[in-house]
Amino acid sequence: MFEKILIANRGEIALRIQRACRELGVKTVVVHSEADRDAKYVRLADESVCIGPPSPRDSYLNMPAIISAAEVTDAEAIHPGYGFLAENADFAERVEKSGFVFIGPRPESIRELGDKVKAKQAMVAAGVPVVPGSEGGLPEDPAEILRIARDIGYPVIVKAAGGGGGRGMRVVYTEAALLNAVALTRTEAAAAFDNPEVYMEKFLENPRHIEIQVLADGGRNAVWLGERDCSMQRRHQKVIEEAPAPGIPRRLIERIGERCADACRTLQYRGAGTFEFLYENGEFYFIEMNTRIQVEHTVTEMITGIDLVQQQIRIAAGEKFALRQRDVQFRGHAIECRINAEDPFKFIPSPGRITNWHVPGGPGVRMDSHVFAGYTVPPNYDSMIGKLITYGDTREQAIARMRIALSEMVVEGVNTNIALHRELMNDARFVEGGTSIHYLEQKLAQRP
Repeated sequence: MFEKILIANRGEIALRIQRACRELGVKTVVVHSEADRDAKYVRLADESVCIGPPSPRDSYLNMPAIISAAEVTDAEAIHPGYGFLAENADFAERVEKSGFVFIGPRPESIRELGDKVKAKQAMVAAGVPVVPGSEGGLPEDPAEILRIARDIGYPVIVKAAGGGGGRGMRVVYTEAALLNAVALTRTEAAAAFDNPEVYMEKFLENPRHIEIQVLADGGRNAVWLGERDCSMQRRHQKVIEEAPAPGIPRRLIERIGERCADACRTLQYRGAGTFEFLYENGEFYFIEMNTRIQVEHTVTEMITGIDLVQQQIRIAAGEKFALRQRDVQFRGHAIECRINAEDPFKFIPSPGRITNWHVPGGPGVRMDSHVFAGYTVPPNYDSMIGKLITYGDTREQAIARMRIALSEMVVEGVNTNIALHRELMNDARFVEGGTSIHYLEQKLAQRP
Protein backbone atom coordinates (compact mmCIF):
# COMPACT_ATOMS: atom_id res chain seq x y z
CA MET A 1 0.00 0.00 0.00
CA PHE A 2 1.09 3.57 -0.61
CA GLU A 3 2.36 5.71 2.25
CA LYS A 4 1.31 9.04 0.74
CA ILE A 5 -1.14 10.05 -2.00
CA LEU A 6 -1.56 13.44 -3.61
CA ILE A 7 -5.19 14.41 -4.31
CA ALA A 8 -5.36 16.46 -7.52
CA ASN A 9 -8.88 17.79 -7.16
CA ARG A 10 -11.17 19.90 -5.01
CA GLY A 11 -14.60 19.98 -3.41
CA GLU A 12 -16.51 16.98 -2.12
CA ILE A 13 -14.50 14.43 -4.14
CA ALA A 14 -11.24 15.66 -2.58
CA LEU A 15 -12.72 15.08 0.87
CA ARG A 16 -14.13 11.70 -0.21
CA ILE A 17 -10.72 10.50 -1.43
CA GLN A 18 -9.09 11.85 1.73
CA ARG A 19 -11.46 9.85 3.92
CA ALA A 20 -10.73 6.66 1.97
CA CYS A 21 -7.01 7.26 2.40
CA ARG A 22 -7.31 7.88 6.14
CA GLU A 23 -9.23 4.63 6.57
CA LEU A 24 -6.43 2.81 4.71
CA GLY A 25 -3.78 4.50 6.87
CA VAL A 26 -2.41 6.50 3.95
CA LYS A 27 -1.21 10.09 4.37
CA THR A 28 -2.62 12.71 2.03
CA VAL A 29 -1.31 15.75 0.22
CA VAL A 30 -3.96 18.16 -1.02
CA VAL A 31 -3.23 20.66 -3.76
CA HIS A 32 -5.47 23.71 -3.87
CA SER A 33 -6.01 27.03 -5.53
CA GLU A 34 -5.93 30.34 -3.69
CA ALA A 35 -9.74 30.27 -3.65
CA ASP A 36 -9.77 26.96 -1.76
CA ARG A 37 -7.11 27.59 0.85
CA ASP A 38 -9.66 27.48 3.70
CA ALA A 39 -11.48 24.35 2.52
CA LYS A 40 -12.18 21.58 5.02
CA TYR A 41 -10.11 18.98 3.18
CA VAL A 42 -7.13 21.37 3.07
CA ARG A 43 -7.27 21.74 6.84
CA LEU A 44 -7.58 17.98 7.35
CA ALA A 45 -4.74 17.02 5.01
CA ASP A 46 -1.37 15.90 6.30
CA GLU A 47 0.18 18.36 3.85
CA SER A 48 -1.18 20.95 1.45
CA VAL A 49 0.32 22.88 -1.45
CA CYS A 50 -1.13 25.97 -3.12
CA ILE A 51 -0.68 25.50 -6.86
CA GLY A 52 -2.05 28.73 -8.27
CA PRO A 53 -4.78 31.36 -8.48
CA PRO A 54 -8.52 30.54 -8.63
CA SER A 55 -8.72 30.00 -12.38
CA PRO A 56 -8.78 26.22 -13.10
CA ARG A 57 -6.33 26.71 -15.96
CA ASP A 58 -3.81 28.16 -13.52
CA SER A 59 -4.38 25.62 -10.75
CA TYR A 60 -6.33 22.36 -11.08
CA LEU A 61 -5.44 22.05 -14.78
CA ASN A 62 -1.83 23.09 -14.23
CA MET A 63 0.04 19.81 -14.83
CA PRO A 64 3.57 21.06 -14.02
CA ALA A 65 2.39 22.55 -10.72
CA ILE A 66 0.67 19.30 -9.67
CA ILE A 67 3.68 17.17 -10.59
CA SER A 68 5.99 19.56 -8.73
CA ALA A 69 3.75 19.35 -5.64
CA ALA A 70 4.04 15.57 -5.73
CA GLU A 71 7.81 15.81 -6.02
CA VAL A 72 8.36 18.23 -3.13
CA THR A 73 6.06 16.28 -0.80
CA ASP A 74 7.42 12.82 -1.70
CA ALA A 75 4.00 11.51 -2.68
CA GLU A 76 3.96 8.11 -4.35
CA ALA A 77 0.69 8.31 -6.27
CA ILE A 78 -1.77 10.86 -7.60
CA HIS A 79 -5.56 10.49 -7.46
CA PRO A 80 -7.30 12.76 -10.01
CA GLY A 81 -10.89 12.39 -8.73
CA TYR A 82 -13.38 13.35 -11.45
CA GLY A 83 -13.42 16.32 -13.81
CA PHE A 84 -10.36 18.51 -14.37
CA LEU A 85 -7.51 16.14 -15.38
CA ALA A 86 -9.17 12.84 -14.40
CA GLU A 87 -9.62 11.67 -18.01
CA ASN A 88 -6.65 13.44 -19.53
CA ALA A 89 -4.37 10.79 -21.04
CA ASP A 90 -1.47 13.23 -21.36
CA PHE A 91 -1.64 13.96 -17.63
CA ALA A 92 -1.78 10.26 -16.73
CA GLU A 93 1.23 9.65 -18.97
CA ARG A 94 3.12 12.56 -17.47
CA VAL A 95 2.39 11.31 -13.95
CA GLU A 96 3.79 7.87 -14.71
CA LYS A 97 6.83 9.20 -16.61
CA SER A 98 7.59 11.38 -13.58
CA GLY A 99 7.82 8.26 -11.42
CA PHE A 100 4.42 8.40 -9.72
CA VAL A 101 1.47 6.02 -9.88
CA PHE A 102 -1.66 7.36 -11.57
CA ILE A 103 -4.68 6.08 -9.66
CA GLY A 104 -6.76 5.22 -12.68
CA PRO A 105 -6.53 3.41 -16.01
CA ARG A 106 -3.43 3.25 -18.17
CA PRO A 107 -2.87 6.35 -20.32
CA GLU A 108 -3.48 4.37 -23.51
CA SER A 109 -6.86 3.18 -22.18
CA ILE A 110 -7.90 6.73 -21.33
CA ARG A 111 -6.81 7.89 -24.77
CA GLU A 112 -8.67 5.15 -26.63
CA LEU A 113 -11.86 5.25 -24.58
CA GLY A 114 -11.90 9.04 -24.36
CA ASP A 115 -12.27 9.25 -28.12
CA LYS A 116 -15.90 8.34 -28.66
CA VAL A 117 -15.31 7.00 -32.18
CA LYS A 118 -12.48 4.72 -31.05
CA ALA A 119 -14.44 3.73 -27.93
CA LYS A 120 -17.42 2.73 -30.02
CA GLN A 121 -15.21 0.67 -32.33
CA ALA A 122 -13.62 -1.02 -29.31
CA MET A 123 -17.04 -1.88 -27.88
CA VAL A 124 -18.21 -3.37 -31.19
CA ALA A 125 -15.08 -5.55 -31.19
CA ALA A 126 -15.76 -6.55 -27.55
CA GLY A 127 -19.38 -7.51 -28.25
CA VAL A 128 -21.02 -4.59 -26.43
CA PRO A 129 -24.17 -3.28 -28.21
CA VAL A 130 -23.88 0.24 -29.62
CA VAL A 131 -26.24 2.85 -31.03
CA PRO A 132 -26.57 2.48 -34.84
CA GLY A 133 -24.43 5.12 -36.51
CA SER A 134 -21.43 5.96 -38.65
CA GLU A 135 -18.59 3.46 -38.50
CA GLY A 136 -16.12 6.22 -37.66
CA GLY A 137 -15.72 9.96 -38.02
CA LEU A 138 -17.83 11.64 -40.69
CA PRO A 139 -16.14 12.20 -44.07
CA GLU A 140 -15.75 15.60 -45.70
CA ASP A 141 -17.91 14.67 -48.70
CA PRO A 142 -21.40 16.21 -48.17
CA ALA A 143 -23.08 13.59 -50.36
CA GLU A 144 -21.58 10.80 -48.26
CA ILE A 145 -22.70 12.47 -45.03
CA LEU A 146 -26.25 12.67 -46.38
CA ARG A 147 -26.12 9.01 -47.44
CA ILE A 148 -24.98 7.90 -43.97
CA ALA A 149 -27.85 9.80 -42.36
CA ARG A 150 -30.38 8.24 -44.73
CA ASP A 151 -29.07 4.77 -43.89
CA ILE A 152 -29.32 5.46 -40.15
CA GLY A 153 -32.73 7.13 -40.39
CA TYR A 154 -33.80 10.48 -38.95
CA PRO A 155 -33.62 11.89 -36.37
CA VAL A 156 -29.85 11.64 -35.95
CA ILE A 157 -27.45 13.20 -33.50
CA VAL A 158 -24.07 14.64 -34.52
CA LYS A 159 -21.44 14.33 -31.78
CA ALA A 160 -17.89 15.48 -31.22
CA ALA A 161 -15.48 12.54 -31.02
CA GLY A 162 -13.65 14.16 -28.10
CA GLY A 163 -16.70 15.70 -26.46
CA GLY A 164 -18.19 15.35 -23.02
CA GLY A 165 -20.39 17.01 -20.43
CA GLY A 166 -23.22 17.47 -22.90
CA ARG A 167 -21.15 19.71 -25.20
CA GLY A 168 -20.45 19.17 -28.87
CA MET A 169 -23.70 17.53 -29.99
CA ARG A 170 -26.67 18.46 -32.16
CA VAL A 171 -29.92 16.67 -32.93
CA VAL A 172 -31.00 16.82 -36.57
CA TYR A 173 -34.53 15.98 -37.71
CA THR A 174 -34.36 16.80 -41.42
CA GLU A 175 -31.91 16.39 -44.27
CA ALA A 176 -32.05 20.11 -44.97
CA ALA A 177 -30.51 20.91 -41.58
CA LEU A 178 -27.85 18.19 -41.54
CA LEU A 179 -24.83 19.70 -43.29
CA ASN A 180 -25.06 22.95 -41.35
CA ALA A 181 -25.30 21.02 -38.07
CA VAL A 182 -22.20 19.00 -38.97
CA ALA A 183 -20.25 22.16 -39.81
CA LEU A 184 -21.29 23.89 -36.58
CA THR A 185 -20.45 20.85 -34.44
CA ARG A 186 -17.03 20.52 -36.08
CA THR A 187 -16.27 24.16 -35.31
CA GLU A 188 -17.44 23.78 -31.72
CA ALA A 189 -15.48 20.54 -31.28
CA ALA A 190 -12.27 22.09 -32.58
CA ALA A 191 -12.62 25.05 -30.21
CA ALA A 192 -13.72 23.12 -27.12
CA PHE A 193 -11.80 19.84 -27.44
CA ASP A 194 -9.02 20.62 -29.93
CA ASN A 195 -10.41 17.83 -32.10
CA PRO A 196 -12.76 18.66 -35.00
CA GLU A 197 -13.76 15.06 -35.68
CA VAL A 198 -17.49 14.32 -35.39
CA TYR A 199 -19.59 11.22 -35.87
CA MET A 200 -23.27 10.43 -36.25
CA GLU A 201 -25.71 8.19 -34.39
CA LYS A 202 -29.39 7.38 -34.43
CA PHE A 203 -31.19 9.71 -32.03
CA LEU A 204 -33.36 7.67 -29.71
CA GLU A 205 -36.62 9.46 -28.92
CA ASN A 206 -37.33 8.46 -25.30
CA PRO A 207 -34.40 6.52 -23.88
CA ARG A 208 -33.27 6.12 -20.30
CA HIS A 209 -29.68 6.66 -19.22
CA ILE A 210 -28.32 3.52 -17.56
CA GLU A 211 -24.77 3.01 -16.30
CA ILE A 212 -22.85 -0.14 -15.42
CA GLN A 213 -20.11 0.23 -12.80
CA VAL A 214 -17.01 -1.93 -13.21
CA LEU A 215 -13.77 -2.65 -11.38
CA ALA A 216 -10.86 -4.40 -13.07
CA ASP A 217 -7.21 -5.13 -12.33
CA GLY A 218 -5.79 -4.66 -15.83
CA GLY A 219 -5.65 -8.38 -16.49
CA ARG A 220 -8.26 -11.12 -16.46
CA ASN A 221 -10.05 -10.09 -13.28
CA ALA A 222 -13.05 -7.81 -13.72
CA VAL A 223 -16.43 -7.48 -12.00
CA TRP A 224 -19.54 -5.39 -12.60
CA LEU A 225 -21.25 -3.82 -9.61
CA GLY A 226 -24.77 -3.28 -10.79
CA GLU A 227 -26.42 -0.44 -12.64
CA ARG A 228 -27.42 3.15 -11.99
CA ASP A 229 -30.34 5.04 -13.51
CA CYS A 230 -29.23 8.60 -14.31
CA SER A 231 -32.15 9.58 -16.53
CA MET A 232 -33.26 12.60 -14.47
CA GLN A 233 -31.08 15.19 -16.15
CA ARG A 234 -31.12 18.61 -17.74
CA ARG A 235 -29.00 19.53 -20.75
CA HIS A 236 -27.13 16.25 -20.36
CA GLN A 237 -26.21 17.13 -16.76
CA LYS A 238 -27.40 14.62 -14.18
CA VAL A 239 -29.62 15.83 -11.35
CA ILE A 240 -30.74 12.61 -9.60
CA GLU A 241 -29.21 9.13 -9.75
CA GLU A 242 -30.44 5.87 -8.28
CA ALA A 243 -29.57 2.20 -8.03
CA PRO A 244 -30.85 -0.21 -9.07
CA ALA A 245 -32.74 1.02 -12.15
CA PRO A 246 -36.49 0.60 -11.61
CA GLY A 247 -38.46 -1.56 -14.00
CA ILE A 248 -35.65 -3.18 -16.00
CA PRO A 249 -35.63 -7.00 -15.87
CA ARG A 250 -32.68 -8.37 -13.91
CA ARG A 251 -31.80 -10.84 -16.66
CA LEU A 252 -31.16 -7.91 -19.03
CA ILE A 253 -29.00 -6.13 -16.45
CA GLU A 254 -27.01 -9.28 -15.78
CA ARG A 255 -26.46 -9.87 -19.48
CA ILE A 256 -25.17 -6.35 -20.15
CA GLY A 257 -23.14 -6.37 -16.93
CA GLU A 258 -21.30 -9.53 -17.99
CA ARG A 259 -20.59 -8.02 -21.41
CA CYS A 260 -19.06 -4.97 -19.75
CA ALA A 261 -16.86 -7.14 -17.53
CA ASP A 262 -15.81 -9.16 -20.58
CA ALA A 263 -14.96 -5.94 -22.40
CA CYS A 264 -12.72 -4.90 -19.48
CA ARG A 265 -10.84 -8.19 -19.78
CA THR A 266 -10.48 -7.81 -23.53
CA LEU A 267 -9.24 -4.22 -23.19
CA GLN A 268 -7.10 -5.06 -20.14
CA TYR A 269 -8.79 -2.18 -18.36
CA ARG A 270 -7.45 -1.14 -14.95
CA GLY A 271 -9.32 0.52 -12.10
CA ALA A 272 -12.85 1.86 -11.79
CA GLY A 273 -14.89 2.66 -14.86
CA THR A 274 -18.43 3.25 -16.00
CA PHE A 275 -20.10 2.04 -19.18
CA GLU A 276 -22.88 4.44 -20.14
CA PHE A 277 -25.87 3.23 -22.16
CA LEU A 278 -29.12 4.48 -23.58
CA TYR A 279 -31.91 2.01 -22.89
CA GLU A 280 -35.09 1.88 -24.96
CA ASN A 281 -37.59 -0.85 -25.79
CA GLY A 282 -35.66 -3.52 -23.92
CA GLU A 283 -32.33 -2.81 -25.66
CA PHE A 284 -29.08 -1.29 -24.40
CA TYR A 285 -26.96 0.94 -26.64
CA PHE A 286 -23.43 1.94 -25.57
CA ILE A 287 -22.71 5.66 -25.78
CA GLU A 288 -19.44 6.18 -23.89
CA MET A 289 -17.16 4.96 -21.14
CA ASN A 290 -15.96 7.13 -18.27
CA THR A 291 -12.47 6.13 -17.18
CA ARG A 292 -12.71 7.50 -13.64
CA ILE A 293 -14.77 7.49 -10.49
CA GLN A 294 -18.24 8.96 -11.07
CA VAL A 295 -20.03 11.62 -9.04
CA GLU A 296 -22.81 9.07 -8.48
CA HIS A 297 -20.57 6.22 -7.30
CA THR A 298 -22.19 6.64 -3.88
CA VAL A 299 -25.43 4.86 -4.78
CA THR A 300 -23.46 1.82 -5.96
CA GLU A 301 -21.55 1.83 -2.68
CA MET A 302 -24.81 1.92 -0.74
CA ILE A 303 -26.35 -1.13 -2.42
CA THR A 304 -23.15 -3.22 -2.57
CA GLY A 305 -21.26 -2.19 0.57
CA ILE A 306 -18.10 -1.87 -1.55
CA ASP A 307 -15.91 1.24 -1.14
CA LEU A 308 -15.11 2.10 -4.77
CA VAL A 309 -12.47 4.72 -3.96
CA GLN A 310 -10.58 2.32 -1.73
CA GLN A 311 -10.77 -0.29 -4.48
CA GLN A 312 -9.27 2.22 -6.92
CA ILE A 313 -6.38 2.80 -4.55
CA ARG A 314 -5.81 -0.90 -3.84
CA ILE A 315 -5.75 -1.76 -7.55
CA ALA A 316 -3.31 1.08 -8.30
CA ALA A 317 -1.08 -0.08 -5.41
CA GLY A 318 -0.81 -3.50 -7.04
CA GLU A 319 -2.69 -5.39 -4.37
CA LYS A 320 -4.25 -8.65 -5.45
CA PHE A 321 -7.76 -8.01 -6.74
CA ALA A 322 -9.76 -10.20 -4.42
CA LEU A 323 -13.29 -9.40 -5.63
CA ARG A 324 -15.11 -12.01 -7.69
CA GLN A 325 -18.54 -11.66 -9.25
CA ARG A 326 -20.05 -14.05 -6.74
CA ASP A 327 -18.89 -11.70 -3.95
CA VAL A 328 -20.97 -8.80 -5.29
CA GLN A 329 -24.36 -8.78 -3.59
CA PHE A 330 -27.07 -6.17 -4.16
CA ARG A 331 -29.30 -5.05 -1.31
CA GLY A 332 -32.00 -2.38 -1.16
CA HIS A 333 -32.24 0.87 -3.08
CA ALA A 334 -30.29 4.15 -3.02
CA ILE A 335 -31.00 7.61 -4.42
CA GLU A 336 -28.63 10.57 -4.80
CA CYS A 337 -29.64 14.22 -5.20
CA ARG A 338 -26.93 16.59 -6.39
CA ILE A 339 -27.10 19.74 -4.28
CA ASN A 340 -26.01 22.75 -6.32
CA ALA A 341 -25.55 26.39 -5.37
CA GLU A 342 -27.86 27.72 -8.05
CA ASP A 343 -31.36 28.99 -8.69
CA PRO A 344 -33.53 25.86 -8.52
CA PHE A 345 -35.45 26.56 -11.72
CA LYS A 346 -33.41 29.12 -13.66
CA PHE A 347 -30.15 27.21 -12.95
CA ILE A 348 -28.13 30.39 -12.52
CA PRO A 349 -25.05 29.77 -10.29
CA SER A 350 -25.22 31.34 -6.83
CA PRO A 351 -21.72 31.79 -5.40
CA GLY A 352 -21.29 33.47 -2.03
CA ARG A 353 -20.94 32.88 1.69
CA ILE A 354 -23.03 30.15 3.33
CA THR A 355 -24.37 31.66 6.53
CA ASN A 356 -26.27 28.61 7.80
CA TRP A 357 -25.67 24.95 6.97
CA HIS A 358 -27.60 22.09 8.51
CA VAL A 359 -27.45 18.60 7.03
CA PRO A 360 -30.07 15.91 7.73
CA GLY A 361 -29.47 12.63 9.49
CA GLY A 362 -31.25 9.48 10.52
CA PRO A 363 -31.30 5.88 9.26
CA GLY A 364 -30.12 5.44 5.69
CA VAL A 365 -29.02 9.07 5.18
CA ARG A 366 -25.57 10.02 3.86
CA MET A 367 -24.24 13.49 3.01
CA ASP A 368 -21.04 13.92 1.03
CA SER A 369 -19.99 17.56 1.14
CA HIS A 370 -17.00 19.79 1.80
CA VAL A 371 -19.22 22.70 2.84
CA PHE A 372 -19.75 24.22 6.29
CA ALA A 373 -21.35 27.31 7.80
CA GLY A 374 -19.12 30.25 6.92
CA TYR A 375 -17.79 28.59 3.76
CA THR A 376 -17.66 30.75 0.66
CA VAL A 377 -18.75 29.09 -2.57
CA PRO A 378 -16.31 30.42 -5.18
CA PRO A 379 -17.55 31.51 -8.61
CA ASN A 380 -14.73 29.75 -10.44
CA TYR A 381 -15.90 26.14 -10.36
CA ASP A 382 -18.86 23.80 -10.78
CA SER A 383 -21.84 24.76 -8.62
CA MET A 384 -22.21 21.38 -6.88
CA ILE A 385 -21.72 21.77 -3.13
CA GLY A 386 -22.75 18.31 -1.99
CA LYS A 387 -24.56 15.05 -2.60
CA LEU A 388 -27.45 13.87 -0.46
CA ILE A 389 -27.94 10.10 -0.55
CA THR A 390 -30.64 7.97 1.04
CA TYR A 391 -30.88 4.20 1.29
CA GLY A 392 -33.87 1.97 1.96
CA ASP A 393 -34.84 -1.67 1.81
CA THR A 394 -37.14 -0.66 -1.06
CA ARG A 395 -37.27 2.21 -3.55
CA GLU A 396 -40.36 3.51 -1.79
CA GLN A 397 -38.48 3.70 1.50
CA ALA A 398 -35.48 5.41 -0.12
CA ILE A 399 -37.80 8.05 -1.63
CA ALA A 400 -39.59 8.56 1.69
CA ARG A 401 -36.28 9.05 3.48
CA MET A 402 -35.12 11.49 0.80
CA ARG A 403 -38.30 13.55 1.22
CA ILE A 404 -37.64 13.80 4.96
CA ALA A 405 -33.93 14.56 4.46
CA LEU A 406 -34.66 17.34 1.98
CA SER A 407 -37.24 18.85 4.33
CA GLU A 408 -34.63 18.94 7.13
CA MET A 409 -31.76 20.35 5.08
CA VAL A 410 -31.02 24.04 5.59
CA VAL A 411 -28.71 26.13 3.41
CA GLU A 412 -28.77 29.91 3.78
CA GLY A 413 -26.71 32.65 2.17
CA VAL A 414 -26.82 31.15 -1.34
CA ASN A 415 -29.56 29.76 -3.52
CA THR A 416 -29.73 25.98 -3.96
CA ASN A 417 -31.71 23.49 -6.03
CA ILE A 418 -33.22 21.81 -2.94
CA ALA A 419 -36.67 23.07 -3.93
CA LEU A 420 -36.38 21.28 -7.28
CA HIS A 421 -35.42 18.03 -5.57
CA ARG A 422 -38.35 18.32 -3.16
CA GLU A 423 -40.69 18.77 -6.11
CA LEU A 424 -39.23 15.79 -7.96
CA MET A 425 -39.48 13.48 -4.95
CA ASN A 426 -43.23 14.11 -5.03
CA ASP A 427 -43.59 13.92 -8.80
CA ALA A 428 -45.93 11.09 -9.77
CA ARG A 429 -43.90 10.05 -12.82
CA PHE A 430 -40.63 9.93 -10.88
CA VAL A 431 -42.25 7.96 -8.07
CA GLU A 432 -43.60 5.51 -10.64
CA GLY A 433 -40.06 5.09 -12.07
CA GLY A 434 -38.70 4.74 -15.56
CA THR A 435 -38.70 8.36 -16.81
CA SER A 436 -36.70 9.14 -19.94
CA ILE A 437 -33.74 11.50 -20.22
CA HIS A 438 -36.07 14.15 -21.64
CA TYR A 439 -38.58 14.09 -18.79
CA LEU A 440 -37.09 16.82 -16.59
CA GLU A 441 -36.65 19.31 -19.42
CA GLN A 442 -40.22 18.65 -20.59
CA LYS A 443 -41.48 19.14 -17.03
CA LEU A 444 -39.54 22.40 -16.59
CA ALA A 445 -40.82 23.70 -19.92
CA GLN A 446 -44.37 23.45 -18.58
CA ARG A 447 -43.68 25.66 -15.56
CA PRO A 448 -45.46 29.03 -15.66
